[in-house]
This record gives sequence, C-alpha cells and structure tokens, in this order.
Amino acid sequence: MPELPEVETVRRTLNQLIIGKTIERVQVGLRRIIQRPQDPEACARQLEGRTYSAVERRGKFLRFVLNDCILVSHLRMEGRYGLYDKNDDVEKHTHVRFTLTDGSELRYRDVRQFGTMHLFKPGEEWENNPLKKLGVEPLSPSFTPELLQKLLQKKTTKIKSFLLNQEYVAGLGNIYVDEALFRAGLHPERIAGELNAKEIQALHEAIVTTLKEAIACGGSSIKSYVNGQGEMGMFQLRLNVYGKKAQPCPACNQPIERIVVGGRGTHFCPHCQPL
Repeated sequence: MPELPEVETVRRTLNQLIIGKTIERVQVGLRRIIQRPQDPEACARQLEGRTYSAVERRGKFLRFVLNDCILVSHLRMEGRYGLYDKNDDVEKHTHVRFTLTDGSELRYRDVRQFGTMHLFKPGEEWENNPLKKLGVEPLSPSFTPELLQKLLQKKTTKIKSFLLNQEYVAGLGNIYVDEALFRAGLHPERIAGELNAKEIQALHEAIVTTLKEAIACGGSSIKSYVNGQGEMGMFQLRLNVYGKKAQPCPACNQPIERIVVGGRGTHFCPHCQPL
C-alpha cells in the first residue's frame, strides 16, 4: 500500500500535470470505487465542468481541490493515477477516467480494486469519513516530541501497532514504521506507553528523518508503485530492515528477523532493537 512518501510524491507530480485543467467528462467503470455519493453518475455530473486548482495530501489520502467541490481519493493497495491522451489505448483495470477539455485524460487504474473516492462540498470533507478521524501529520509543525509523548501516555498496545493506527499519526504504514523503529533502536513489540523521554525523542526524529528521506527519493517501489508520471521511487534501495529477513543488519551484521505484530509482517534486528 502506498504510504505517506509515495502519496506525497504522487501529489507533487499530479500538481505538475493537471492544475488549471477542466474536467469535460467522467467515466466510471467500477461503481464501488465511488463511495460518496453512492450514485457514480451523480458524482460524474458534479465533477464535469470543474477545474483542478490543487492536489493536496492528508495522511495517505489525496485531496483534489476543484472549484466548488473536493474529491478525496485513497489508493489502497495498488491504485495509481496517470495522465494520457484521451485517444490512447485504455489499459486493463482502468476504472475511472477524467477526460479534460485540453484533450488529455486523467485515469485511475487499480488492479486490486480497493481504492475509494469521496466527493464533498468544500469543508465537508473534514467533518466526515474518511478524513475526520485522522491523527497528526508527522511532517507538520504540530508533530513534536512532546505531542508524541502525550499520545503515547498510558497506551498498552505495542509500539508497532500504535504507529500504524491512523487515528494517532496519519500516513505511516508497514514500511516506514519498521524503518523508523530500527533507526530509533526500538523493538516493535515494546509497549507504547512504557517508552521513556529519550526513546520518544529518538522515535520522533527517526519518523521525521525517514519520511523526509523517502520523499526525497520519490518513495519506495516495493511492488507496483509509480508516481503520477509513471516513474518508480528509489528509497527501497536504502531500506535497512523492511523485507530483508535473514539478511545482515547494516549496523551489526546480525540477521534481520521477521515476526508478526498486530497481524502485520514486521522486520527488525534483535541485536539493535532489543526487547
């Protein structure tokens, strides 16, 4: 699933591709992707004639800002956007097509078919799912070690599960939680509320640094991820532990282990991240 760095990279490339362009027609091939309104034809009618003014991000969600409406999109497992000529052949698994007045076409393709789109009037998106329950943005000024310490207080869940909960910190997923915990020297099964101030400071720094480095590399292309221009990310070349079971730890050469925490495959170094 694309995480914060990948979604941020898609956001940046889409801002280069579609800002100022106007939607002429919307075609929906897979009806369940349109979650709000539940009538895809009504959604299409509301979008036609609207102009893209910005593409923003909230956690793992894209927020398409158009005049008089907001389209919130989640890529889920393998959703991707791309800009094409409207006469180009349509690839398999292309489920939504936004034909633009300049002859180009923004297409949403999703092999797994888990992606979602919600249409709102401006301002309504913050008061309704899926955005209303999202936690703090980890790259925002409000995400401080003090706030992280407050969020962690009295939490009895494991730190890996805590960081994956989007209601606490928005945008983190399996890849970057594993990498941040490695950098902070924290075992993924540590109890969240038992971290001390020094460990929280280290975790905060590790989260922010890891995300910034990943964005600078265009995200991680582990499976099928590409940005809005069809380009792969490169941060997978810098991963320390994620997906590296039995490989030597880059810090101590001990083999990386894989366990399951909260139902999620988890990679860590037992020497550098003692329980």
